[in-house]
This record gives sequence, C-alpha cells and structure tokens, in this order.
Amino acid sequence: MSESTTDQQEEPTIAQVGEQLRDEGRRRVAGNTQAFLKKHAPFDKMSAAALQTFGDKARIAFYPAGSEIVGPAAGNVRFFYLIESGKVQARQAGEVAVTEYSILTLGAGESFPIGAVTAGRPSTNIYTALEDTFCYQLPAEDYLGLMASSPEFNLFCTQYIASLLDQSRRQLQQQFAQKASEQQTLNSPLAGIGARNPLAVRSETPLREALEIMSRAGIGSIIVTDAEHEPLGIFTRSDVLDRVVLADLPLDTPISRAMSAGPFTLGEHATAYDAMLGMATHGIRHVLVTDHAGRLSGVVSERDLFALQRVGLRQIRQAIETASDVEALKRSAADVRQLSFNMLAQSIGAEQLTQFISALNDALTRRVIQLNLDRHSFAGIDWAWLAFGSEGRDEQTFSTDQDNGIVFVVPAGEDEAALKERFLAFALATNKDLDAVGFPLCKGNIMASNPQWCMTLDAWKEQFSEWIRKPEPTALLNATIFFDFRPLFGKSELADSMRRHLLAQAAASPIFLQAMARNALDVGPPLGKIRDFVTDLEPDHPGKIDLKKYGSRIFVDVARIYALATGVHNTNTLQRLRLTSQRLSARAEEANAVLDGLNFIQLLRLQHQYLEGEPGRQGDNLIDPDKLNELDRRILKESFRQARKIQSRLKLDYQVQ
Repeated sequence: MSESTTDQQEEPTIAQVGEQLRDEGRRRVAGNTQAFLKKHAPFDKMSAAALQTFGDKARIAFYPAGSEIVGPAAGNVRFFYLIESGKVQARQAGEVAVTEYSILTLGAGESFPIGAVTAGRPSTNIYTALEDTFCYQLPAEDYLGLMASSPEFNLFCTQYIASLLDQSRRQLQQQFAQKASEQQTLNSPLAGIGARNPLAVRSETPLREALEIMSRAGIGSIIVTDAEHEPLGIFTRSDVLDRVVLADLPLDTPISRAMSAGPFTLGEHATAYDAMLGMATHGIRHVLVTDHAGRLSGVVSERDLFALQRVGLRQIRQAIETASDVEALKRSAADVRQLSFNMLAQSIGAEQLTQFISALNDALTRRVIQLNLDRHSFAGIDWAWLAFGSEGRDEQTFSTDQDNGIVFVVPAGEDEAALKERFLAFALATNKDLDAVGFPLCKGNIMASNPQWCMTLDAWKEQFSEWIRKPEPTALLNATIFFDFRPLFGKSELADSMRRHLLAQAAASPIFLQAMARNALDVGPPLGKIRDFVTDLEPDHPGKIDLKKYGSRIFVDVARIYALATGVHNTNTLQRLRLTSQRLSARAEEANAVLDGLNFIQLLRLQHQYLEGEPGRQGDNLIDPDKLNELDRRILKESFRQARKIQSRLKLDYQVQ
C-alpha cells in the first residue's frame, strides 16, 4: 500500500511556524481585542475611547514555552504586558525569596510589571512563558498616556489590589442582594442620618429651661454646647429620674451639673457603621455629629440606626445587658450573628466587621462574667479577665473559640493559694457558660479555669520574661497566643502593667525577636510554581487552603514581631501594621497593599464561614480556590503575594537563613 499524502507531507520549517503564529497574532488583534478587554479588570470599567486607544497602540506578541519575556537584565521596562492566553511565571530575581513558593503564576487577563513600567525602572522579577503564550504589549509611553486619560486605568495601576478588592466587594454585595434587599446601607454618611441642627443649650442654662425646651419640642434629649457650638455633653429623659429627681437637684441648677459630659462624637463623613460600632463599644445610645470645625451639626440615635437594620443594635445590646441567664444570652448571640450577616451583605469591610463582632462578643462575655460574679465575690481585690488570641486582637470572625485568663493581685494578709482556688472555681463556671452561649471551649485548654493561666501580676510578668529568655519552640508558640492580650473586665491597669513589662523585655532581646521571626517563616503563602495555588498542604483536606493558617496568620505573626520591636502597644493586626510601617518608614502604597491583602483574606474567611456553616455549627477556614470566581482568585493570589513580601522584609531585617 502506498504512503498517504499526509505521510509524505514535509514538516513546516521554523520560519513557517513563526509566520503562522504572527498571522494568528494579527488576527487576534484585529478581531478579538475589544471583546477580550471587556472580560477583565480594569478594562471592563473603562470608556470605549480608552479601549480603542489600547487597541490602537498595543500589539500582540508570541512567546514560546520557556522563553523569557522581561527581566532585570533588559533595563528599564519598555512595555506594559497583558496576557491574552497562556501562562507566565513571575520569579523574584536575586536572593530575597523566603520560601519555595516565591514563584507566582499569571494567567489570561493578568498584567505585569505594573510597578516597574509606572516607575520607568527595570523589573525586579523575571517573567517567563510557562507555555506558549500571547501577550498584548503596550509601549511604556502609551501606557503612561492611558493612565493620564483614563481614571479607571490610573486607579487600577496605582492601587492595584485596592481596585480589585472594590470589585470583589461589589460582587459579594450582589451575591447577598436578595437576602438583604430590605436592608439599607450602613455605609451612608452621618451627614444624612438622624436629626440635623439639633436643639442645644449652653452649659449655664437652668434645668427648668432645658426641660421646657425638650417638652415643647417633643424630644428625648438635648445637647449642651459651648460658645463656639462645640458639644460639651448630652442630657436625656432618663437622666431626669437619676440625676434630677432622685438626686433632689433644684431646677435652677445649671444643666452642666446633670448632663453626661464628654459625649461620643463623630465627623459628618463618618458612616452609620462607625456610629453603630461606637454605640456597641461604649454602651451609649446617641452619637453627636460635628462638622469640619468641630461644631455640632447633628445627632444620631439608636432609633435612627434601627431604621437601617431589621435586627436592631439597641435591641441586641439591651438584651445582652439585661439577660438574666445563659439561655437569654444564647438568643442574643444568634442576633449578633444575624446583624453581622446583614453588615456583610451591605459590603462592610473586613476590618470594621471583625471589630464589630468582637465588640458585641465582648458585651456577651462581660455579661456572662457579671452573672457569675453574683455567685463569686471578689470585693476589694484587684483582678482582670484577659482575652488572648483573635479576641485579644479584636479580630474575631464567625468561627471562634475561647482564649482567656485571669490576672490578680493578692491583698496583704490574704493567702495566694486560697485566693487562686476561688478564682479557678469562678473561671470554670464562666468558661462553661461561655461555651453554652456559643464560644466553644478551647481544645488547647487556654482558659482562665486552667491554673496555668490564672496567675498573679508578678507571675504573669515572670512567665513572659521566661519565654523571652528561653525562646524554645513551646515558648515561641505561647508567645504567638499570649502576647496578643487585652482586658475585658476588671482592673485594666493590671493589663497595662503587663504590656509595659512585655515591650521592655522584648525590645531588649534581639535573639528572642530573631527566633520569633524564624518561627514566623516556617509557613509560607500557598503560591504554586506551576498552578496558581498549592492545595495539598492539608492532607485531610485535599484541594483546599486553610485561609487562617496559610493566610491571615502570616500577617498576624509579622505584625506582632514588628510591634514588639518598635514598642507598639496596640494588639490589633491592622493597627500594628499601620503604626509599625510608619515607624519603619515604609512606603505608604506598599503598606496599603499589605493592609488590603489581609483585609481580603479576612473578608473571604467571613464570607466562607457564614455561607458554609451548618445550622448550629460555624463554618471553617478551608476554601477550595477552584470554586472562587475569577476575580476573587486573582485578588487572593495578589493577597498571598503581599504576605510573601512582608515575609521577605522580615527575613532580611532579622537575617534569617
């Protein structure tokens, strides 16, 4: 049988293949550019004229698998690259990588090297085609021109991850829209909420006159201001009974004697959420609104915020404060979860939401403590209930367990052992009640009912010093938990004393900080060399990523080390990162990118925990990246890159090999 024509056909030459690929590239530019761009950020938000400019100025280039596209050796970057198809590997140049995951994979719709082309400098990464890849090339001068003419493109390039986060939040809000359709937004500025230009009196106004004004106007409160109309206090109907009638105060007394001084104020640009958080944190019912000069311009009450929420803050707070037993607090805990969900549906950011959850959880914990103090008296004893871990950092999510302890001072003449036994009995009852309310017992027994974590002030200080002097594995693990503490109930000065001691000891021990840095680098972000993510790090959960262990924990660990090194008293991770970045003179845009990365990971955890949690059980931190939409996958990858960057800084600063 003779050979077929196909068998006799000669293989095409390299030149012919190259020409075929160039022809394919020209066809792609001619027919598909606009359609392609509209599928990817930021082009999907850009004007038709801006897209036309990109299409006119960009050309498509082919890079065979294994070829280098751009790197430091090429000098100042000449092009902005946008991947049309294929995959590109970004690998850090030099010896600054922290872990084996210091290589990033980019896919269709992703661009590079944004920082280098914007600054007109060489790339710090080497970009290589992992497979046959087509990229749009936009010359640097045209890229800068597009940034100048297109606000959307400019925002994307200067605030890359923040721009993506905004789009992700909009997608999340749409996802929850049906469930939250009746909810108004908590992002509304206070300038448009509550009473505008409320009635106010001067501090010398007699009580009788103030009460007559309130009666004529039919209002329940009146503001007290100075001559410049800056708020000095507030007087409400509930004050009449306690501060006037029962106190037998004459009606010709100046209202300053009966008002609540030092009222909580917020600027007009603040949001309803800010007011809600302030009320939840301080246990108040009114927030005074001031203009740019500090003058009174409005007042927002709990009633106003209740109009924005079907599950009302006032009702929840009041129910917590008046709860007579654990069953009532369980119902309040469910309301806290529902209110938090409403806020998540309204696209409230992760930082604000975790603080809000923590503030209401604090109220629940304090009420449990108060109920148990009815059966355990510690009158005349200085003591405090301490929160550790995520609760100590004001970073609680929907899924959280207990991490707590007690610090106390033994009065003269008291027996320490006997007093400790009394505290342990009280703590055991409190831990059990907290578990019943919805805060599971700590599996590691980091609770006040454990004698290890119920100690005198001197014992706590000595324990901290011991961990710092001997930074062994167990000591380092304990440091990551117990060094993030704050007082929830009792004498806060004891916790302040512990904090001052801790910061002084840590700052004087660079060996300890280096050991903590080495420990913090044991776990790296799950960025794959070939695939976007590494999903086999948890043998019991193949295909999934633990967002806490391989995501937020990295930011938390790095922030803690720099806070200890620079004397930052704050325990919240975002606050630590903000303050330490200033003290270490970090560039603002780099610091903001790190904050955005952590915020997105926290938001993804909150979303997953709520949507994946089963009735009666909170969700976990395990996500399947393949189930994320394209935008969230992209932001998650960028967030992990930010985690890798701060680990790189930590490695260099503490010379970890």
